[in-house]
Amino acid sequence: MTALQIVAVVVCLGVTAVAVALLVKTVNHFLATFRLGQPEDRGDDKGARTRTLLREFLGHTRMSRLPVVAVAHWFTMVSFGVLFFTLLNAFGQLFQPEFVLPVIGHFFLYEWVTDFFAFAGFISIVLLMAIRQKNHPRSAAGEDGRRSRFFGSTWWQAYYVELTILGVTLCIGLLRALEWTLARKTGTGMDTALHFPLTGWIGNFFTGLSVGAIENLIVVIAAIKILISFAWMITIALQPTMGVAWHRFLAFFNIFFKRHADGRTSLGELQPIKVGGEVLDFEQVEDLDEDAALGVGKVEDFTWKGLLDFTTCTECGRCQSQCPAWNTDKPLSPKLLVMALRDHAHAKSPWLLASEEVRAAGIDAAADNFSDATKGAVATEQLVGETGYDIRHPLTAYNPHGPDAVIDEDVLWSCTTCGACVEQCPVDIEHVDAIVDMRRYKNLIESAFPSELNGLFKNLEKNSNPWGLAPRLRMDWAKDLPFEVKQVGQDVESLDEVDYLFWVGCAGAYEDRAKKTTRAVAELLDTAGVSFAVLGDGEACTGDSARRAGNEFLFQMLAQQNVETLNEVGATKIVVTCAHCFNTIKNEYPQLGGQYEVLHHTQLLNRLVREKRLTPVARPGEAASAGTLTGAASTGAKVTYHDPCYLGRHNQVYAPPRELLQILPGVEYAEMERSKEKSFCCGAGGARMWMEEKLGTRINNNRTEEALATGADRIAVGCPFCKVMLTDGLNAAVQDGKKAEGEVEVVDVAQMLLAAVRRSDGGGEPAEAETPQPQPDPEPAPVA
Repeated sequence: MTALQIVAVVVCLGVTAVAVALLVKTVNHFLATFRLGQPEDRGDDKGARTRTLLREFLGHTRMSRLPVVAVAHWFTMVSFGVLFFTLLNAFGQLFQPEFVLPVIGHFFLYEWVTDFFAFAGFISIVLLMAIRQKNHPRSAAGEDGRRSRFFGSTWWQAYYVELTILGVTLCIGLLRALEWTLARKTGTGMDTALHFPLTGWIGNFFTGLSVGAIENLIVVIAAIKILISFAWMITIALQPTMGVAWHRFLAFFNIFFKRHADGRTSLGELQPIKVGGEVLDFEQVEDLDEDAALGVGKVEDFTWKGLLDFTTCTECGRCQSQCPAWNTDKPLSPKLLVMALRDHAHAKSPWLLASEEVRAAGIDAAADNFSDATKGAVATEQLVGETGYDIRHPLTAYNPHGPDAVIDEDVLWSCTTCGACVEQCPVDIEHVDAIVDMRRYKNLIESAFPSELNGLFKNLEKNSNPWGLAPRLRMDWAKDLPFEVKQVGQDVESLDEVDYLFWVGCAGAYEDRAKKTTRAVAELLDTAGVSFAVLGDGEACTGDSARRAGNEFLFQMLAQQNVETLNEVGATKIVVTCAHCFNTIKNEYPQLGGQYEVLHHTQLLNRLVREKRLTPVARPGEAASAGTLTGAASTGAKVTYHDPCYLGRHNQVYAPPRELLQILPGVEYAEMERSKEKSFCCGAGGARMWMEEKLGTRINNNRTEEALATGADRIAVGCPFCKVMLTDGLNAAVQDGKKAEGEVEVVDVAQMLLAAVRRSDGGGEPAEAETPQPQPDPEPAPVA
């Protein structure tokens, strides 16, 4: 061995030993930190979980929302694994420059794969670096470039990882080229396109060197490759919160342990409150220990899966780019939230893992146990509270290392639970579950929630509806209909006598705009010969808003009451007009013993049209003015559709409402840019319907402006919450002079279908379109 080889071997083996030791220590730290979380069973159906992992890993299905990035990332990811063998080969080259791996070293297929992925990895990482620069905050809209999905990401870490990959691929390419040159110089016969299909040509640049010089270059570049690789390992071992690097290992586990083994996103139903890994029985809540956590008040109250979620975050910002709160200048960014919780968890874990003696000595005395003395405050730092942040600088709302709360309460309560973050996340982080769990603690333990919710909760407790109106008024929507609306217990004894139970919902029964949808659906079902019955005053609010506001006790009370009623009357098939009722009855009532076939009204109406039981024949301007349905003539020449979050992202119902709109005679359909999986929220979900929007700009106005930009004269919806919010947004546009009054209308899909099913009576004048009337923002009625 030459002196150069000896130095290279000593240095490289020494760095490798340090890197491996540090990596083992950090992996043990991860395991210990995750064990601090609450128990959670995610080990069911390992076969399905393995298939899901392989599908998402090899197919990059979660990355496909950004196709160019997905392709580049796929090659970068696969290169990381495939080119690992070149690292092993590099160690051999330190001792013997012409070294190749036994058996496969000169196997042409292995060499072809190595050459291909060396080039593909190099090109892909250059492309990803260019994309990161293109989307850099310096050239993005918003204050300080906050519209960039990379705003708030840890830049040095991203640059370091990218440059590491770039350096490694360059070294591999050079080593392969030098191997070709050495083969040509020594006459081994391996210097052919069969063995060096893509890198041989580079070797021509080195043919003027001597054999000794080429061998020395191989040793030097092999050493550089090894040092780059293990310097990276040392860096990430010293930075356990470096998600941009660690996700390439942790993502496999996070995907495998996602909520649904079949690969569905972690949306739809919320998880029930668990204590010690077991679902809380609310009938035995008084038997709980005094220190039992209801929800999440400290970072260790999250489940181990939650802690794994936070650590897996790669800071790509896809969630941030889709978040309606962030895009309307509120402090909530799902990415920044996860990053803060991750950093806080790993900063606090030394304290939580310390011995009783260390903790007994107090925070100040134990400060040496933390990575730096200033982090001692994390042991007692409040998870959610007032941080005194500056709304112009949203990063100040996140303080993972203290001294104030980890995240500001405005961050927590800005969430609409629309699920855009979960749907977009390429590593399956469950943001919504984490947010609602923190809301539960604020609500149930600290009784600290926005004051507007107090009226909502009281109305739900007293009258089982958000408006606090009397249950006897639930059937007012049906007055003057030309047919009888049957009520269970009065007109029918059992639901076996009808095709469907029509769940009207609180909005459908009490809110004037939603009543028109209820009446339209009822009239369409009657026209199609579908028999149905309603519960009347036997209905209570499903509890959606209460649950997503964190008041799980109130949700359980309402839900158990409804499940008991539904089971008593023998409900099996239920049709609903509210996306929130649809999601709750379909996905959450099974947690309480309520198993039903639940259809959204657009699904049922679409089926009836396909079965020719409803036939749209009227064109815009020909709709019926006859009949008792107010606003029946609500079709229009051009329509766009807004996807309700709890119908679309949470339940994947996209096609039925669009199919209904696209078959309407004489109607042009226009799709908004943000639609389907990327649809923008109306702003009402997550109990935001009942809270004033005081920060940034209004979400509903943002969405309404996008709808108006399509040039549509009808904005179709499939949820009463959306109808209220978008109508209010339209009113704002009218008041601002952006649209003339009556020029555009917000209608439910059912209203448009009814207008198309019925012609004007006797050639009479078409009914006037329902014009939006200014209405106050929806707020709970004052409690008497």
